Parts: sequence; structure tokens; C-alpha cells
Amino acid sequence: MQIVIVGVGYTGRRVLARLDPSKARGITRADIDLDDQSPVMLELPETYSLLYTVPPRPDGNGDPRLERLLSTLDPAPQRIVYLSTTGVYGDQAGRRVDETAALAPSTDRAKRRVAAESLLHEWCGKHDVDLVVLRVPGIYGPGRLGIERLQNAAPLIAEADAGPGNRIHVDDLASCCIRALDPDAPAGTYNVGDGDHRSSTSFARSVARLAGIDEPPEIPRAEAERTFSEGRLSFLRESRIVDTRRMEDVLGFVPRYTDPEAGIRASLA
Repeated sequence: MQIVIVGVGYTGRRVLARLDPSKARGITRADIDLDDQSPVMLELPETYSLLYTVPPRPDGNGDPRLERLLSTLDPAPQRIVYLSTTGVYGDQAGRRVDETAALAPSTDRAKRRVAAESLLHEWCGKHDVDLVVLRVPGIYGPGRLGIERLQNAAPLIAEADAGPGNRIHVDDLASCCIRALDPDAPAGTYNVGDGDHRSSTSFARSVARLAGIDEPPEIPRAEAERTFSEGRLSFLRESRIVDTRRMEDVLGFVPRYTDPEAGIRASLA
């Protein structure tokens, strides 16, 4: 089975590094610019699975990038693995959500992901393609620990005001993608995560301690609402516990870094 990766960014590169080079082929923006409207012809294997990690454009509605890619897929893949987001569930006031929960996106970026999932379900059904949707939480790993913010002593929201968190180490996400690409892996939608739900404040404090940085101050939510950027607030305003049992029981993937402190240490190393 050949594997085509569209979107060789932070996660895609980790996937590519774990695949046998003779069985994997990466397609980068240098090969296909999904924002360019000129005709594109891809040289695709006769039989292949496709991993798509490209986010929707941060403006407009829907996902024109994905629409354009799908229009170029000839022949169609046997399987598409799509990286979506747990943000599609919106704010659940700290409640646990599994894959059967109603979608309630509250941000424009999450609404675009819902539209992309819907587009893929329709297209894959029409073309008899297996679809795996991985709903991914916050991704951390080397270079993505928020070290600079901690060094600058940027304040954290007080632990008492912080909701539960959901995250995954990038190497675990890469391994999960490879499992999902396997033709024997059951198609469907899966929540992804490490099973640990400590708050963003608790996680940042662990990073600071393990990196030898002074822990930053904490401020109450009311002050954070006045001083944090809108982008940062959009994440803090949503609270949920993402249930990942289906990832383990059905997809058959168990993360290596179920303890974020082990993942932080590996990332710092």
C-alpha cells in the first residue's frame, strides 16, 4: 500500500519520518498549492491511502483547500485519514464527550472543520473510499511547549478557574495516523488524546518546572478576560473532557505518553 501525505508540516513530518521511505510519498505545498486556482495534475499510485493534515484557510467558510484536493484525486484513494479537531464539540462545561456527542462548534475554525468532515463523508461515500476522521486536541512536542511564553513570565489563568485539558504528544499523534492508515484499521471517527485531562495551567507549570524556569504568576479569569489575546481566550472559554476509549478499543492505538510529564521530558531532550 502506497501512502500519500498532503501537508508535511509539524505532524506530517513526524509521520513521514516513521514510514518506510519505499512505501511513503510526501506531497508538500511545493508540489501542490491548494490556494492556487490553476489546474493541477497529481501523479498518484494506482492503490494508495491518503493522509490529509492541511488546515482550512483561516478566513471564509468551509474548506476550499480540501475541495480542491478532492477534485484532483484520480484515481481515488482506498482510504483517507483526516486530522480534524476536538473543537467541533464546542464548550461542554467540563463534561465528558465521546464520538456520539452532538457537534456544537463555537469558533469559526471549528465550524470550518465540521464543514470539512461533512464534505469528506459525502465525497468518500460517493467514491467508495474508507474514511478515518481523527479529532485531535492540542498538540505538544519539541518546539511546542510554550517555552518562550514561560520565559517571559506571561501569566496563566488561575488553576481554580481553568477547565480540564486535552492534548497529545506529536509522536503519539504520528503513530496514531500510521495506525489509521492501515487498511485493516476500522474506518470511522475517533477522538485522539493521551487520556490525561490536567488543565492548561497545570501543564504549563509542569513544563516550567521540568525546564528549570520560574513558574509564571496566575491571574483570575476576570483579569484574563481583560488582558489575554482573543485567540488565547477562545481556547480557555471551552471546557470538556474528551473520551478516547474508542481510539484504544476499536482503532487499537494506545499512546506512549499517557503521562504528560514523560512527554514533556522527551520533548525537552
